[in-house]
Amino acid sequence: GNDDKRVGLACTDGVYIDDQCIDTGDCSGPVSARNILFHPDVDAAVLETARGGLLREGLGFDRNDVAVVTNIGMGDHLGMGYVNTAEELAAVKRIVVQNVTPGTGYAVLNAADPLVASMADHCPGAVIFFALDKHNPVLALHRSQHQRVIYIDNNFIVASAEDGEHRIPLKEIPLTKNGSITFQIENAMAAVGACWALGLDWSVIQKGLTGFVNNTQTAPGRFNLFNYRNATLIADYGHNPDAIQALVSAIDNIPSKKRSVVISAAGDRRDEDIRQQTRILGDAFDEVVLYQDKCQRGRADGEVLTLLREGLGNAKRTQKVSEIVGEAIAIDAALSNLEDGELCLILVDQVEQSLGQINNRVALG
Repeated sequence: GNDDKRVGLACTDGVYIDDQCIDTGDCSGPVSARNILFHPDVDAAVLETARGGLLREGLGFDRNDVAVVTNIGMGDHLGMGYVNTAEELAAVKRIVVQNVTPGTGYAVLNAADPLVASMADHCPGAVIFFALDKHNPVLALHRSQHQRVIYIDNNFIVASAEDGEHRIPLKEIPLTKNGSITFQIENAMAAVGACWALGLDWSVIQKGLTGFVNNTQTAPGRFNLFNYRNATLIADYGHNPDAIQALVSAIDNIPSKKRSVVISAAGDRRDEDIRQQTRILGDAFDEVVLYQDKCQRGRADGEVLTLLREGLGNAKRTQKVSEIVGEAIAIDAALSNLEDGELCLILVDQVEQSLGQINNRVALG
């Protein structure tokens, strides 16, 4: 209709105006944000706000109507830019919440992550808390004060406020694979919160959730699922311990005879963070393929592979570990060995090339 807003999106995957890609690469900083805000065709801006840009030059805008913070967890990129703890990282990410429009704006916060929940105290507007568990203490208190909350009840997303509630069944949200992928349920709740804060109509919110299909076009490298030779193939750009833990939890809901994973790591993470990734994988996968990628970021040749191998030292499940130089070659090897009923998780680094490669392989069958 005529009242449709044209959306500008700046994120890790690029810049999009009304679904048209006008810039590629990592566009999650203040420069990309300003490009969108200055664009004559944009009615609504959705801006990913990464830590690097915040530290270098701030937000790129004065105020936001809605700030969404999904998780801090154990933190990522620690040890860079004088940010050494998850608490310090939270203080950086909190800047977005501190710049919510006073009075009318909202922060949409994950009640289950203590570092995110505590950002509520810094919000000049109102707060919407979301959590999987409706008995979460932070969420329950907020609810008892007649504030807006979003939680899961009986396989429904429930958005509850003083004036009533709205329910959306998880089975109608393809992103959550019938409510089996926990981290996508949390993402869906955060999205509901953002739209609710903007005052969008519930029919529009429901339509957006039920119509969104997660694939290599709409969400490249975010839990893209393929069926290849009757095996399950998942491509994801997860590259910190929290992301990997979330992937393992999701995969636990997908039946498979044997599980393999293809992984490298960015060299700019701390030794401990790199080891921790394979520590988690070693207890969840039968076979691990380690590859060295382009993303060495200051590490010596083979250093990242050594750290990844160290993380597999006490693996409970992994029986076989192999090392391959080159992302494309590693992916090819993993796909060639895939058999009926197996599952393979590919942690991609060169997102576009690797997804292209996987799409081609799957198309050929």
